[in-house]
Amino acid sequence: MRLVFAGTPDTALPSLRTLLDSPRHEVAAVVTRPDAPSGRGRKVHPSPVAELAEEVGIEVLKPLKAGDPAFLERLRAIAPDACPVVAYGALLPQAALDIPRHGWINLHFSLLPAWRGAAPVQHAVLHGDEITGASTFRIVRELDAGPVYGVLTEKIRAADTSGELLARLAESGAELLLATLDGVEDGTLEARPQPGEGVTLAPKITVEDARVDWTAPAMRVDRLVRACTPAPGAWTEFRGQRVKLGPVRPAPEAPVLAPGQVAAGRSSVLVGTATHPVELGEVQPQGKRLMTAGEWARGVRPSDSDRLV
Repeated sequence: MRLVFAGTPDTALPSLRTLLDSPRHEVAAVVTRPDAPSGRGRKVHPSPVAELAEEVGIEVLKPLKAGDPAFLERLRAIAPDACPVVAYGALLPQAALDIPRHGWINLHFSLLPAWRGAAPVQHAVLHGDEITGASTFRIVRELDAGPVYGVLTEKIRAADTSGELLARLAESGAELLLATLDGVEDGTLEARPQPGEGVTLAPKITVEDARVDWTAPAMRVDRLVRACTPAPGAWTEFRGQRVKLGPVRPAPEAPVLAPGQVAAGRSSVLVGTATHPVELGEVQPQGKRLMTAGEWARGVRPSDSDRLV
């Protein structure tokens, strides 16, 4: 089939590379978000998808909105049979959805209808799911509610961060997306409506959502930090300054500490929760570099009255 691929971040690259390598399909163009500031210098850069497309000489479309008349006109001129989508990041109006004869086929990183929305992997980790996966479905106007072509499952490991889990799903999901497009092309795959039960929503996790509540149980603290790694990044405050946190390790064998109380030993830095303590991994004080919890504790020398809040 003749394809126009829509995607923006690194997560979309395995799928784009897989489709570029497929002898059965032609990627005629990509659609991606407009160039945006990134990195420490906040310089404007093209998206990872745009960079890869430019490397291989494919036309890149960067509409401010997917309903822009000039974009719709160009899409009609390209005349794609289908538009595969991976983490594009913008709403698609009906005028765009109607252009490809096989529609827009999205790779979504959850087992639909669970975790519809912008942050399915983060919510799966945050809520302690044991199994997650990916689904391919035809996009309709309602959020992530279209009929499903195929699914794959993935076990969530005890120490998985959202970043690690998403990286695995991006690789396996690329093969699922290719298999879906192959099946659509040869007519052997039919999309099935999602069940009405089991719908859960996965809205974007904000920086404020990522603040650690030390009065929560250790299991909840562990899940929150892993869910927010690498983005938006879990954080807390110490002596009025923000401190970012890397993944922690629940320490049920450690002596009980008050919520937020810091106990720095020779080999570990423990923080109290509503249940047992957790052991800090890496931390990044405000305006400073990422460092081990031990380095941080040696620098700040926490007293018995100090708390993370």
